[in-house]
Amino acid sequence: MSEDSGLIKKRLTELAKKSYMGGYYTFTPFLGLLEQSLFHEILPDIRGIKYTAFGGTVGAERVMIRFGSAEELGYEEDFPIATLKIAPKSEKYADRLTHRDFLGSLMNLGIERETLGDIVITGNVGYLFLKEDMADYISDSLTKIKHTDVTVTRVTEIPTGELYHTETKKIQLSSERIDAVLAKVFSLSRDDAQSLFKRSLVFVNGKCVESVSYTPKEGDVISARGYGRLIYRGYDSTSKKGKLNVLVEVYI
Repeated sequence: MSEDSGLIKKRLTELAKKSYMGGYYTFTPFLGLLEQSLFHEILPDIRGIKYTAFGGTVGAERVMIRFGSAEELGYEEDFPIATLKIAPKSEKYADRLTHRDFLGSLMNLGIERETLGDIVITGNVGYLFLKEDMADYISDSLTKIKHTDVTVTRVTEIPTGELYHTETKKIQLSSERIDAVLAKVFSLSRDDAQSLFKRSLVFVNGKCVESVSYTPKEGDVISARGYGRLIYRGYDSTSKKGKLNVLVEVYI
């Protein structure tokens, strides 16, 4: 375990115990897949402490963890997450903007990545989930992405169902091993798929999975860093040749 990993786990543990001992909610920054996996590693140490993960909308990959529950604390407290819509002032003269363009412009403002959640691009418009206390600063400071002038507006209603698109696919497998699923979905050789596990690039529900023989469960969200993610829907039928027909929803 690296020192950085140890510090992250210590920080998460302290937030959990602070909520439990103090009787109030505590929130982590936004956690990427690596940080979420470290969070799963500390669960035995914080057993009994309630928590909820949320990234601003259903389907978000980067999430905050909220420690505490209304049942224990007697009140509810929303996640301190705001949503900004970032759009070109003039679509006619706008560059074609990518996720990297949006993120790069935000990082150039001196913002720490942990204050930002997902950036979802629809067309040339970006929806940014971020910590509430950063919303005004970014709204005032972000004026350009690449060579494109942009407007930043705060939104309270998110176009749910329009931000995260999935495509249902039926794939054929000899077994439901996770390496076979990834190889089929992302058109990889079996060796290339297995190499992802050796490099700690595969996550199931935010937890790093190192076993190539892991069998996904229905509803598991599987992420392969650098390739994409999918929701595993499980066995559908058996082909005439004895192959397993399996359903997955691939994020596109």
